[in-house]
Amino acid sequence: MARLKQVVFDCETPSALARFWAAALDEFDIRPYDDEEIARLASLGYTPETDPGVILDAPHLEVCFQKVELEPRSKTPVHFDIVSADWLAEIDRLTGLGATVQERFEAHAWMRDPEGNDFCVVDGNHGGSSRQHGGELT
Repeated sequence: MARLKQVVFDCETPSALARFWAAALDEFDIRPYDDEEIARLASLGYTPETDPGVILDAPHLEVCFQKVELEPRSKTPVHFDIVSADWLAEIDRLTGLGATVQERFEAHAWMRDPEGNDFCVVDGNHGGSSRQHGGELT
């Protein structure tokens, strides 16, 4: 049986997007750069800021942001749902970090991160499954 180890985001600026998601999510931190990794990057012409592959670590999952030339899309086929008991305040906090609100619904909001990737903030007090966000697909 397999287990999920890592979710990978193709993006334009891995370091900036990793910083956004590290600030957005509890228990996710950018993997530290030790001297050996900084030297390896430098030998390839990169710095931690220009690293083409930045990883967030969490207790049971990694999120990797990798630099890829992307074709524009109107909607991404996969997105994160994040839950908060104070979801309206969370929307404001994430907007302050560079996210944008696409549409608000009764118990969730469809948002985009600074590079345009879809995600939803779901009311943690609403109860039930967020599978269809209360019947409204995003």
